[in-house]
Amino acid sequence: MKLILKFIKPYRKLMVFVLLVMVLDVAGGLLIPTITADIINYGIGGGSLDYILRQGLFMIAVSLLTSFGALAGSYLSASLSAKLGRDIRNALYDKSLTFSSSDMEKFGTGSMITRTLNDVNVVQQSVIMVIQMILPVPVVCVMGIVMAFHIDLMMGWILSGVTLAILIMALCVIKKAAPLFRRLQRFLDRMNIVIRENITGVRVIRAFNKEPFEEKRMSGVFGNYREVSVKVNRLFAGLESTALLVINLIIVGILYVGGNRTGAGFMKIGDIIALSEYAILIMFYLIMAQMVMVMLPRALVCIGRIQEVLDLEPEIKDGGATVPMIAGGTDVIRFENVSFCFSDADENTLSELSFICKRGQTTAIIGSTGSGKSTIAKLILRFHDVSQGSIKLNDMDIGNMKQSQLREHISYVPQKAWLFSGTIAHNLEFGNKDASGEEMQHILSVAQSEFVTELPDGLTAHVAQGGTNFSGGQKQRLSIARALMKKADLYVFDDSFSALDFKTDAALRKALKKQTRDSAVLIIAQRISTIMNADQIIVLENGRIAGMGTHQSLMKQCPVYQDIAKSQMKGEEVRG
Repeated sequence: MKLILKFIKPYRKLMVFVLLVMVLDVAGGLLIPTITADIINYGIGGGSLDYILRQGLFMIAVSLLTSFGALAGSYLSASLSAKLGRDIRNALYDKSLTFSSSDMEKFGTGSMITRTLNDVNVVQQSVIMVIQMILPVPVVCVMGIVMAFHIDLMMGWILSGVTLAILIMALCVIKKAAPLFRRLQRFLDRMNIVIRENITGVRVIRAFNKEPFEEKRMSGVFGNYREVSVKVNRLFAGLESTALLVINLIIVGILYVGGNRTGAGFMKIGDIIALSEYAILIMFYLIMAQMVMVMLPRALVCIGRIQEVLDLEPEIKDGGATVPMIAGGTDVIRFENVSFCFSDADENTLSELSFICKRGQTTAIIGSTGSGKSTIAKLILRFHDVSQGSIKLNDMDIGNMKQSQLREHISYVPQKAWLFSGTIAHNLEFGNKDASGEEMQHILSVAQSEFVTELPDGLTAHVAQGGTNFSGGQKQRLSIARALMKKADLYVFDDSFSALDFKTDAALRKALKKQTRDSAVLIIAQRISTIMNADQIIVLENGRIAGMGTHQSLMKQCPVYQDIAKSQMKGEEVRG
């Protein structure tokens, strides 16, 4: 509940207003049975038409006010719930942006989607129902029973007993429902994960003829969710039928006992009508509250899952340095005895790395698969923090910097090219939101993306999510163009040329050298042809530096580099 109170706090005035109109609704509902009883007892019984008209007009006025309260309460509570949901979703999204890769793995993408969409939606619905169906219950019950005691002592005790019995039944049902809803949310997480895998990996599934296997797996996941949902629905069905039975029994009891007491002269006919309406009103609110309270365990589970995300302390935190970083030095990035180990690993992924990326020069990193090449890029961007040693950007330790400040000086092309849904111009604006069309066209030519000019819509051409409507090479070139739109001290290309043919690769690297002459460039690659002309090549083997130098010096001195060259180049090229 602390979570809900925290997010409701900015809307205190709205909450107070909601409660006031709800009070107006409840007060009117409690007043109408009394007016009805007076009309029957004194107007009809006394034969006074004026009294009937007077009380009838009064009843109409009360009914109108009650209707206004009900409508205003519904509208305002829905508005409060929507604002609450928006704020919680924003908080979850903002929090997720602070997570490192290992932080995100604690929840998983499917679970984060479920928590942000479904869990928040459950909380929103619960807030509306609590305001409309639970908050008025204490007032309705207490005032209804007080009015019943005022009319007749015995009828007051009967109504009190029935109310207590329903409350006990509600507590039993809630206790039984809580574990079911916990299981339901876990199965919903699993459904999201499996559906997401099947949709994104549909081509692989078809290529391997795995449709029957995936259908069976999906059927199992859906079946688990169905079984728990059926149990929950049975619980609701039993509750609803019991509620209707109780309402009918209490009305029959009031009519039977009230009729006898009226015949004995202890009550009037109008009092029976008033008691029946009080009983129906109390039973209605109690049963509706009971239905809502059965849903509350699910809402509490969802709140707990949301709280887990918001309470998680990010593994990587901003440094406290406020001194502005001075750019323009020769040494852009400096690794000083850097080692790194993943939290779930037994051995270091990188060990004792020391090297410098200088302004105006290209540094390349090459090595076998799993040697730690991409991890270096992630450490520079602080997607992970080093286990030992330090990384300095323009002579400032990146661990002492704000992450946003660090990334302002770095432009990055990830290993897996990713484009956002929208247009080509929209994707390029990620690098520079104020870029003109001419600047975009220039950068596209540097990135060898002239194919954009051949598209009917040019820069406004549609881009599907992930860039699936472009080839692998086109996506890589657009990702490179997006990075070049940004003026940075360091450009990091993480195996960003792998989908390019040799001719395009060579042309791009030639244009790239002119474009980035005032910056440091770090190229992580698998192909020697991509990095042969680099000013400095670092060879990694098992997370350690096996050699460092130019292509010519490494071909003479580094056996690891020689082996890579022999596997990729013809004999004459290797000897050359």
